[in-house]
Amino acid sequence: MVSINKTSSKPYYEQLVLSLKEDIINGILVAGDQIPSVREMAKTLLMNPNTVSKAYKVLETEQILVTIKGKGTFVQETDRLPRDELRIQQLRERLKELVIEATHLHLSIQEITEWLAVFENELGGDLK
Repeated sequence: MVSINKTSSKPYYEQLVLSLKEDIINGILVAGDQIPSVREMAKTLLMNPNTVSKAYKVLETEQILVTIKGKGTFVQETDRLPRDELRIQQLRERLKELVIEATHLHLSIQEITEWLAVFENELGGDLK
């Protein structure tokens, strides 16, 4: 279920992107499902339509959503898409930054690994 934390420092569009990705991972949204229009989503979440549009564009760029003129916006079949090596490299760099930060907070690799296992379980236990 799409949710936005109005008190978070993370921009609303980023929260919406992550929330929709999580719904897809959890099977709440599946390939072929139509998602609400920009206007409908903005009304539901009480946010600016431009913010919703920005989130949808990010997900279209990542080939997670596809918009068909006159029909709507749909969840794309992602299993058949090739790996996006640039995004994978960017993710590796972000993970490295997080490990550096965790090290400065005196967290062990074991603690981080345990967190990853918890997150995987929360997301349906389907990390490959």
